[in-house]
Amino acid sequence: MIKAIFFDIDGTLLSFQTHAVPDSTTKALAALHRRGVRTFIATGRPLGGIRNLDGLQFDGYITLNGGYCLTGGEDGRQQVIYKNPIDPQDIESLIRYERAHPFPVMFVTAREMFINYLNDTARQIFTLLDFPVPPVRPIEEAAEQEIFQVVSFFRAEEEGQIMREVFPHCDATRWNPLFADVVACGNSKRVGIDRIIGHYGIPLSETMAFGDGGNDIQMLQHVGIGVAMGNASDEVKRSARYVTDTVDDDGILKALHHFGIL
Repeated sequence: MIKAIFFDIDGTLLSFQTHAVPDSTTKALAALHRRGVRTFIATGRPLGGIRNLDGLQFDGYITLNGGYCLTGGEDGRQQVIYKNPIDPQDIESLIRYERAHPFPVMFVTAREMFINYLNDTARQIFTLLDFPVPPVRPIEEAAEQEIFQVVSFFRAEEEGQIMREVFPHCDATRWNPLFADVVACGNSKRVGIDRIIGHYGIPLSETMAFGDGGNDIQMLQHVGIGVAMGNASDEVKRSARYVTDTVDDDGILKALHHFGIL
């Protein structure tokens, strides 16, 4: 029996076409709550970047690819149950690297984000995600804060060298060829799931997850039932137990019906 379901946001709950949650998904989430199934967000976004979810309520949040995990509830009642920021040495290394090899970098703290500068690539991604452009601030400010994620606008072919030279204490995941999510080593949605179900006392065998991006692969392989969206890449689909329809074609509801959960 499934007692907890984890949902990625972009391309899973939210359509890239409409930038909204499909009506079928909204109704499915409400039906899950009525049946006592706990629902959780599992995203690369920071808590402050979770928007366009039409006021939907969740029992908890895995944010920043597992680097910052909270229980649900109104802001004043949310409880942080796990956090693992990036090593300050890596942030200092990035600042030095940027002086000779600049590229846009969005720094994400527990509650806010800022970027060192914007170019056409960064603007393209913010438009794709219907995401507010963060304020532009000096990169040196990152050394003064607890940074949980660095959204780095370098291409896949540059990733190996930059990660070795700049981020020795970090891992990178990407679901778009134009940027990578860089987080502290060991952080992942999989780790976040373990922290969440440990807090709520839910067996891993009674969990389910939906995702479509590269940062969802570990999560889909880890849970009791991993479901890839129809709009996911082939690699993500291969990591899942089941492949459903796309986000715009009622993929979440169809998978819940397929497994007899609704």
